[in-house]
Amino acid sequence: MKKLTPYIKGWNLFFTLLAPLLMLVEVFMDLLQPTYMANIIDVGIPAGLEAGSVAPILAIGLKMLAVALIGALGGAGCSIFAAIASGNFAAALRQGAFAKIQTFSFREIDTFRTSSLVTRLTNDVTQVQNAYQMILKMAIRAPFSCIGGIIMAVTISPRLSVIFLVSMPIIIAIAILVLSKASPMFGRMQQKIDRVNTVMRENLLGVRVVKAFVSQDAESARFDIANKDLKNWSSKAMKIVFTAFPVLIFIVNVSTVAVLWFGAQMVGQGMLMTGEIMAFINYLTQILMSIMMVAMIFNHAARAKASADRLAEILTTDSSIQDPSDPVYTDAYGVEFRDVTFSYSDSAPEPVLKHISFTAEPGQTIGIIGGTGSGKTSLVSLIPRLYDATEGEVLIGGVNVKNQTMEELRKKVGMVMQESLLFYGTVEENLRWGDINASAETIESAAADAQADEFLSKLPEGMDTIVEQRGKNFSGGQKQRLSLARTFIKQPDILILDDSTSAVDLSTEARIQAALKKKTDMITFIIAQRISAIADADKILVMDEGRITDQGTHAELLKRSEIYRSIAVSQLGEEVLHHAG
Repeated sequence: MKKLTPYIKGWNLFFTLLAPLLMLVEVFMDLLQPTYMANIIDVGIPAGLEAGSVAPILAIGLKMLAVALIGALGGAGCSIFAAIASGNFAAALRQGAFAKIQTFSFREIDTFRTSSLVTRLTNDVTQVQNAYQMILKMAIRAPFSCIGGIIMAVTISPRLSVIFLVSMPIIIAIAILVLSKASPMFGRMQQKIDRVNTVMRENLLGVRVVKAFVSQDAESARFDIANKDLKNWSSKAMKIVFTAFPVLIFIVNVSTVAVLWFGAQMVGQGMLMTGEIMAFINYLTQILMSIMMVAMIFNHAARAKASADRLAEILTTDSSIQDPSDPVYTDAYGVEFRDVTFSYSDSAPEPVLKHISFTAEPGQTIGIIGGTGSGKTSLVSLIPRLYDATEGEVLIGGVNVKNQTMEELRKKVGMVMQESLLFYGTVEENLRWGDINASAETIESAAADAQADEFLSKLPEGMDTIVEQRGKNFSGGQKQRLSLARTFIKQPDILILDDSTSAVDLSTEARIQAALKKKTDMITFIIAQRISAIADADKILVMDEGRITDQGTHAELLKRSEIYRSIAVSQLGEEVLHHAG
């Protein structure tokens, strides 16, 4: 928890301190109640019988009522401020964790996994919040009620208090045993929640594929396995916790019987009064229930610790990609790869990219083609530092990208990913991701260049049309064109298109390419599966198994690259070779 305490600050710190103080008021009032009750039995009733009036009883009773009212106000105030403090703490913690995730490179996101990050920001924060609220209420009440009860009970009868020496160590031992057994299981529970979220997320995102393959039963079975696994671990942890509580209640009841047995004998011997026995039993119950409360706190703390550890793991993880301490600024944006090798992890059996070298000058279009898994997307991901090269250098404007700030670097780069992702909101709000301050003319021009104006003009709401979650109310080709328009609005120096016209028809693709040719100062990288998308590129990189096997123009590669020639023939037919000469 100490790693999370920086999120308790400002007014929240005030509420955090006020809640326990109000709880102390309630505890003090609760400790007075048994004494007043004993006074009613031992003093008020005899005095009332002697005077033939209920006035002595009412006098003490009114004091009890006043004490109860003050205690209730203290308890209510504590609950209110504890709820406010824990809610503010959870909000600040969630915001802090989310902000930290935004700084992660793709490497850290790959390591944590998306479903796990979602669980940590939701379920784990809730577990910590609940424990925090309980601690503010119970962590003060339990020890002070226990200590105060012992003092009051010993004051009534030191001899009868010997019962505590027997019952308290047993309760404490049970609490420690439960904590040691249950704590590791709660950690496993959170991992199982991760797994349930993973299966659920994959199923919901891939619902069209599931239905197309009639795989509902298979997915239900997969979810059932993850769900039962979570249930089994939850049952194991809860079984330990809840089995202990009947044992603790039994110890409390046995202790109460012992007090009544020995206390009755002491009353008979004139060593105690009846009211004092009643008060002693109340204090005994408060003491033992306080110890049980401590056990409950430890139980919740054990579960919260597993969640707090997972949140602390996020908060203490630094991105593997950091801004340089002494950044270099340049307006130039030519791209050069110098003997670049890249692996996604240190434990990878072999690099994804091996000894990549090439240059791209302003105004050039660079086509990239190759089989699945040849490293095309990995290569362009190194340009905006989504990943860092393992060996070699990636330079923009003659400066290593590692020596440039990510903000300045990524201002120069616009990237249209393989998966066209749109966000809930209007079409215009999605396009303004490229530039929040873009003029209406700039937006319309970008939409026209991306060939998106064709279908946007037919929408009843036009730019104000709502984009549903993940853009499900648009076709694949429409989403790709909107993603292109969003990036065109950014007006980047370097444009990366990662197979971003695969869902549009050849005619639309040709018009997009014509629009790209007008952007004469921009470096354009085009990853494509279709030869037609890159045939006019100034340079084409042919990739295979993480290497550039050849580079050149379309005509040059048809003559000397076996891989490129086989792709061209498979798509365009044998006549392409005759045209190449």
